[in-house]
Amino acid sequence: MNFLTDLSTRLMHRYLPDPFLFVVILTLVVFAFGLLLTPSSPVEMVVYWGEGFWDLLEFAMQMVLVLVTGYVLASSKIFKSALDNLAKTARSPGQAIVIVTLTALLASWINWGFGLVIGALFAKSLARRIPSVDYRLLIASAYSGFIVWHGGLAASIPLTVATDGHFSEDLIGIIPTSETIFSSFNLIITAALFLTVPILNRLMMNPEKAVHVDPALLEEEEAPPSKPKSEQTPAERMENSVLLSMIIGFMGIGFIIYYLITAGFNLNLNIVNFLFLFLGIIFHVTPKNYLASVSGAVKNAGGIIIQFPFYAGIMGMMTASGLAVLLSEWFVSMSNEMTYPLFAFLSAGIVNFFVPSGGGQWAVQAPIMLSAGQELGVSAARTAMAVAWGDAWTNMIQPFWALPALAIAGLNARDIMGFCIWVLFLSGTIIGLGLVFL
Repeated sequence: MNFLTDLSTRLMHRYLPDPFLFVVILTLVVFAFGLLLTPSSPVEMVVYWGEGFWDLLEFAMQMVLVLVTGYVLASSKIFKSALDNLAKTARSPGQAIVIVTLTALLASWINWGFGLVIGALFAKSLARRIPSVDYRLLIASAYSGFIVWHGGLAASIPLTVATDGHFSEDLIGIIPTSETIFSSFNLIITAALFLTVPILNRLMMNPEKAVHVDPALLEEEEAPPSKPKSEQTPAERMENSVLLSMIIGFMGIGFIIYYLITAGFNLNLNIVNFLFLFLGIIFHVTPKNYLASVSGAVKNAGGIIIQFPFYAGIMGMMTASGLAVLLSEWFVSMSNEMTYPLFAFLSAGIVNFFVPSGGGQWAVQAPIMLSAGQELGVSAARTAMAVAWGDAWTNMIQPFWALPALAIAGLNARDIMGFCIWVLFLSGTIIGLGLVFL
């Protein structure tokens, strides 16, 4: 295992481009395939690209807030103390790898945005506690927990088909989460990943080739000390007001309580960001401390801000040109009743490279995959979960989704992808077998 891991990390470090260059290359690849495989002209492909460029602005802002609010919350003294206390449960590099993987798996199963941020932040706490751990593998282990998100409580596809009025309701009706998220086959797949991914990450440890963290990456900026109250101007007293922070902070928490009572435990991305934002305000005690932390967090958001429009442009080309439909139909043509869930899973994994939104991908693939599944006698619930797991699966080698974790960790995609590719192979085998035989 050490030889294979060392080989993959060296190859990724040598050949994997920066995430921004990766999205530029994907743009050109989709443009070329659109010309070769569809009737689209070069002018039409450019139009599809340009018209789709801003379609993910809301989602992009949500992702930026996932990073900023999560980082700010974790930089508070209370939260840092909690993570540091949890990190004390690990007494060796191996234990640190296993604990951070399990924590990230659980957090991602609850909510994918929560998992991305908490995993990376907890990894940094563990690195402070055990500096001898391979920092690359530690962050890769934190990111590997993301593999289970589309089988968990915030899974966008099964939640969509369980919602009254969804766009495929005329074809498949309403499918309750008891047949998708909480079905026996999905729970078994999820449990198998909870069991095997931490073991795999632990087996990839190689103390002789470990890369230790730069202590500078773990340093947190301290808020500047405040003037004595007698020397503060009225504006400065408001900036240092505990009362103002508590009032607005607990207003936010009040809304969260109201939401959970009325809507149940439906942690969509907006609610997670809302919770992180107002907990951060409360935990930082004063507006001045909170804003100082926000300034530090925003520095890490540049990669996300600039790359999301490019992925939206790729999605525009994939959908408007018909490439996504063509790819889905190709996999359907090779399927029978037994193999169809596997091929639906594989097709979704490929489409996920180019259509980064789970909901957006379902909108593209659902009409084809659900109709084909019905013709082959495959239940709509299994088809939906096959596409959902495919969407989650290739995130392991798609640097787009790793950006929040990498920004928090201070690493580059090539530092962790050599480890994540083995999680891709393991999870693909488990999910594929589960979809076919369970």
